[in-house]
Amino acid sequence: MSHLIAPFKVGLTGGIGSGKSTVATMFQEYGIKIIDSDAISHQLTQPGGDAIGAIRAEFGESYLSTNGALDRERMRQLVFSDTTAKQRLEAILHPLIRLQMLAQEKASAELSPYLLLAIPLLFETANYLTLVQRTLVVDCAETIQIERTIQRSCLTEQQVRAIMARQIARSERLRLADDVIQNHTDREALRLQVAHFHRLYIELSTRSG
Repeated sequence: MSHLIAPFKVGLTGGIGSGKSTVATMFQEYGIKIIDSDAISHQLTQPGGDAIGAIRAEFGESYLSTNGALDRERMRQLVFSDTTAKQRLEAILHPLIRLQMLAQEKASAELSPYLLLAIPLLFETANYLTLVQRTLVVDCAETIQIERTIQRSCLTEQQVRAIMARQIARSERLRLADDVIQNHTDREALRLQVAHFHRLYIELSTRSG
């Protein structure tokens, strides 16, 4: 009877606006399977999602939209004004996200030489760190993070800074990282770094296998 070999797993993280999604897409172009915690969170909070019942019980019907999905804007406002609300929401979502990541990992074990787990809160949440063997941080100056986030969203600079303040400090993120991709110049420089780390992770996954 054949047994699945647990794949080598890299945790991809970085602050808001650092370019994690762009980097993940570049790895995907090499045929690497991406398991995205944000995408899973969105699935869990769609109408009929596995987290909706618990969110309704914890926060009430007013935090759901008319179609039964999580009202993200209303919840964002609550979380910004109430730290305990953030903790209560994370207590619902993080265990469910982790279970879904494990399920996707199992389903993808033979489809990719290694797996890239895109987790914005990788260092903030210990249960996610246990899923990976190596960590890769996408980094850029905080001024660039703010500029990029404002350009792609309807958030104000004050709101972006509030989000950044709730994330782990940039210096600490860099200290904890095994590997770092610098994303402050052009796309070609980014591709070269991705290519370098792709070769490294192929080598490490071969050794671990």
